[in-house]
Amino acid sequence: MAKSKAKKMRDKMTREGKRNPELNRSLFIFADMETRKTKTKKEKLQHQHTKHKKRLSDGAYSTGDDRFFIALHTSTK
Repeated sequence: MAKSKAKKMRDKMTREGKRNPELNRSLFIFADMETRKTKTKKEKLQHQHTKHKKRLSDGAYSTGDDRFFIALHTSTK
């Protein structure tokens, strides 16, 4: 694999006795500082509920406030 231009410049600086810029890097750049937590059971259930609720209520299904009337007329002769 070829060396990048920046890597070549760093190597040249160290050969000439100058400070290597890699030494200026902090240890914290390699650490993941983000705190993660797993979802609780309640959060998982709430997510599933809203996920499916959104999918079912985009207009393909009724919202429950629709009214309708059916009239049947039967005649017996």
